[in-house]
Amino acid sequence: MTTPLHIGFIPLVDAAALIIAVDKGFAAAEGLDVTLVREVSWSNVRDKLNIGLFDAAHLLAPVAIASSLGLGHVKVPIVAPFNLGLNGNAITVSPALHVAIMSEIEGEVVDPMATALALARVVAKRRQSGAEPLTFGMTFPFSTHNYQLRFWMAAGGVDPDEDVRLVVLPPPYMVDSLASGHVDAFCVGAPWNSVAVDLGVGHILHFVSDILVRAAEKVLAVRQSWSEKNPSVLAALIRAAAHAAEYIEDPGNRAEAAHVLARPERLGVGAEVIQRTLDGRLKISPAGQRRESGRYLLVGREGAGRPDPAQAAWLYAQMVRWRQTEMRPDALRTAMAVFRPELYDAAMGGPGAAPDTPGAIGAFAGPAFDPGDIAGHLAAFKIGHGSHKPID
Repeated sequence: MTTPLHIGFIPLVDAAALIIAVDKGFAAAEGLDVTLVREVSWSNVRDKLNIGLFDAAHLLAPVAIASSLGLGHVKVPIVAPFNLGLNGNAITVSPALHVAIMSEIEGEVVDPMATALALARVVAKRRQSGAEPLTFGMTFPFSTHNYQLRFWMAAGGVDPDEDVRLVVLPPPYMVDSLASGHVDAFCVGAPWNSVAVDLGVGHILHFVSDILVRAAEKVLAVRQSWSEKNPSVLAALIRAAAHAAEYIEDPGNRAEAAHVLARPERLGVGAEVIQRTLDGRLKISPAGQRRESGRYLLVGREGAGRPDPAQAAWLYAQMVRWRQTEMRPDALRTAMAVFRPELYDAAMGGPGAAPDTPGAIGAFAGPAFDPGDIAGHLAAFKIGHGSHKPID
């Protein structure tokens, strides 16, 4: 007897563990009959999960926290017992903005502080000339993309609420928005950065792993009430996703995984583009320049699947920094409790692999993050949390 499940996802490479779990039989081996439902926007995924149309979902990690806190929508407690991916985002800029940043940069282009300072100079010159503010696309207000863009540009002195425009766009619409000039840049997950490069409309400026070494990105999310009523089903789903992640991370399986993910009902883009992402070998410019990174997207390596509550604390701190909520110790505890490593461990039959430095965010600017000192984290930055540093 199999258990039927409906699971929502957005067409992104970091949905790979769920897609491979279903399409390569790992879910069926656990007694699960999973129907994957492709969605366009994160609000659709969130809402259908919250009201019970989905049993589980591929979800932005901050959305799981925001739902549990009742921020931006109704309050529905969510648990995240499995990380579908760490890292995986990139910042892509238009050819014109790329030229502008390169003309102002002092230092290495792979250094996010150098590009952030260059961006600040570009923004200042545009203001002096009376030009419109630059517009950056991100996928959702409660998203890693929003916080990663803000963290990067604020480190260089750009206030994301005063000096540029941030707009919400569904991931599949990012490339067309860049090509049409509606945005000057965006932060999104794979494969949409590579699609922009292949079409000649964008340059990948940074991998998110340049900005944050270890960033929780998407989670397998379920309602807390559902998890309590269906513990054995949830454990089976965790195992299926974990086995799929192991399959994906085996280099010998990458071509087949990319082919499966490329299907029209899944991601609907070329398998070669997807394999570039899985291999961490990306073309970053229309001219063909390439860059490799073993940390571009972590699906099953370095303990990526095991949730880390310290990552949830960092995301909550960004919500506070950017005035989406106020700092409250009880809310911090709620946020951290969304990430459930004990459920992962129980499903996998023991403590899972963890990084050498649990909780290490590895941000390129500011002090090392301490979940026990959110106030200290916020105080370390001149922009955000009610302050503003003008650009000269």
